[in-house]
Amino acid sequence: MLAFAAAVFFLIVTPGPGVLSTAGVGAGFGFRAGLGYVTGLFLGTNAVALAVVTGIAAAVLADPRLGMVLHVASVGYLLWLAAKIALADSRVAFIESAKPPGVLGGLALQAVNPKAYAVNTAFFAGFAFLPEQPVTEILLKFAIMNAIWVPIHLGWLWAGVALHRLDLAPRTHRAINIGMALAMLAVVALAAFAPA
Repeated sequence: MLAFAAAVFFLIVTPGPGVLSTAGVGAGFGFRAGLGYVTGLFLGTNAVALAVVTGIAAAVLADPRLGMVLHVASVGYLLWLAAKIALADSRVAFIESAKPPGVLGGLALQAVNPKAYAVNTAFFAGFAFLPEQPVTEILLKFAIMNAIWVPIHLGWLWAGVALHRLDLAPRTHRAINIGMALAMLAVVALAAFAPA
């Protein structure tokens, strides 16, 4: 169980579309708006986990045409997000938008987030600690995953809000934007070269 908890921590805390965009929403729209977005991410990641556990994700992705459509959609969305980050003005503004993405934005991101599917598959297909009680193990994994997921995402949200409050030089803001965009491009590269 400890190995599972450690894997959850390290796989969730590492920058991916969810945590990077959480920091971006916090920086661009503040903590209250960010909570709505994080709620959408939370619901979305649990929906993805449920799809993985029930085999729905595997069944859907088994159709090569549908798998390719989802693959292209996820890579396209991640490229769009990386472009928004890289092309932001000299202020820290990871996501340029007139209004925050909200709950639906978080749900939409997780639906096309390749890291969400890969991570949840790793969580639920591996790290068996109660093989004689699979239902109990799955329920415990959901509880452990969410107990770690929530504070990590709230931490990234807080980091984005704190970054927004800093009065950094334009050059520093630009360097942060480029760094965040490069991180997103790394995720895009991983998604693009993963099997469809």
